[in-house]
Amino acid sequence: MATTAPAPGRAAIRLPPRKLLIDGEWRDAVSGATFDTMDPATETVIATVPEPGIEDVDLAVQAARRAFDDGPWATMRAAARGRVLRRFAGLIEDHEDEIVALESLDGGKPVSAVRRQDFPAVLDCIEYYAGWTDKITGDVVPVRPDALTYITRTPVGVVAGIVPWNFPLMNAMWKIAPALACGCTMVMKPAAETPLSSLLLGELALEAGIPRGVLNILPGPGPGAGMPLVTHPGIDKITFTGSPGVGKLIMEKAAPNVPKVTLELGGKSPHLVFADADLDAAVKAATAGVFFNAGQVCSAGTRLLVHDDVYDEVADRRAERAASLKVGDPADEDTYVGPLISERQLDRVLGYVERGVKEGAHLRTGGARLRRPGYFVPPTIFTDVDNQMAIAREEIFGPVLSMLRFSSDEEAVAIANDSPYSLAAGLWTDDVRRAHRVAGRLRAGMVWVNTYGQTDTRMPWGGLGGDSGVGRDLGEAALDNYTDRRSVWINLRARS
Repeated sequence: MATTAPAPGRAAIRLPPRKLLIDGEWRDAVSGATFDTMDPATETVIATVPEPGIEDVDLAVQAARRAFDDGPWATMRAAARGRVLRRFAGLIEDHEDEIVALESLDGGKPVSAVRRQDFPAVLDCIEYYAGWTDKITGDVVPVRPDALTYITRTPVGVVAGIVPWNFPLMNAMWKIAPALACGCTMVMKPAAETPLSSLLLGELALEAGIPRGVLNILPGPGPGAGMPLVTHPGIDKITFTGSPGVGKLIMEKAAPNVPKVTLELGGKSPHLVFADADLDAAVKAATAGVFFNAGQVCSAGTRLLVHDDVYDEVADRRAERAASLKVGDPADEDTYVGPLISERQLDRVLGYVERGVKEGAHLRTGGARLRRPGYFVPPTIFTDVDNQMAIAREEIFGPVLSMLRFSSDEEAVAIANDSPYSLAAGLWTDDVRRAHRVAGRLRAGMVWVNTYGQTDTRMPWGGLGGDSGVGRDLGEAALDNYTDRRSVWINLRARS
């Protein structure tokens, strides 16, 4: 079985109570209600946070509306807005150790992973969009000689940003950076499970000189804060990352106000290994592709499709590698797999393991909760999986891999595309013709060839519809989320 740390020796960490950020001020909830954010590695309370309700949402949206309609943010020189965002980036860089430790503590993600991936991605994202502020240009369209006709791009207005608990810091910045760069104002709702890093971003934003009301932060449960936010008539744009079920509900409930909506939802990503692949590299990448962040990744390669000729060898190597991963305290630099986010998620993952066994898949390794405090499940591998089994069709969001067989390129593509999800896919082959041919046929917004999981701020991110959502985060494409095009027609004909 996987290497496990002994029962945690560190004491529970308790931080001072937090506040909501509304209109540049730190406040308690109007109702006085609070909730606790928990350390999933120790099952103890980290901090108490105000629980916002309808009144708090209304105050935050009103503040964002005033900041947009009457404040300086949308109307200041674009270069000046970029300088403020660069100051924000500088403060984030200065607080690296604090941010990394807080993100690891609140979400249970190994601190080494936060330092290696999440934090650099956050810093790169804010720096990238700070550079875009004075480069969002329009177009002159030569309609006719007696008119000057052109198109400008204007900020869309007040944005509701809702982010999940699996990458709270990174997903928050994916929304904040482009929205603020375009001149929008925002009400950000982090998940109740992981509110702390977003609140710290709020502190640094104020210190950087981002005007009051431009960025408001209301962490809390979805029913009390999220739904009042998406149904508020003062919201012009909703950008959401999370589960398909909640995304569909947001579309339904927001419809009467007709805001612009971007949804980055779930994934059940296929990861194809052909017989001519570099198996050492493929197995290594497949390990990170499904067990990183304890499998709580929307693009995790949870369906590993392997050619018959190398299936048994890959299965053996995968099991051996999974057993070598250290499961334990996220604060330990050697830990690779931390805890699941909550007891609810633990029960969900173990429920899918039970279903996989009942449906006839072979449980090769893992599959049981570790006997220690915290919501730990070791890397779990199923072999002999059929694509119609629940563990192959439904998003588990845990460290569970389903291994499937294929015997031809056509069968591999058919199995890969037989899914309601369309977020990501990967393939391994030394045949360049096959690489291009298969990549072009996979139904996925991101396709990796001879690698897996690489992302960059400059590359757009999102699914091709279905349960993976609509629209794109990141890259130049994200600017379309936060700007509207305005057509201007000026009559140049001489007065008669």
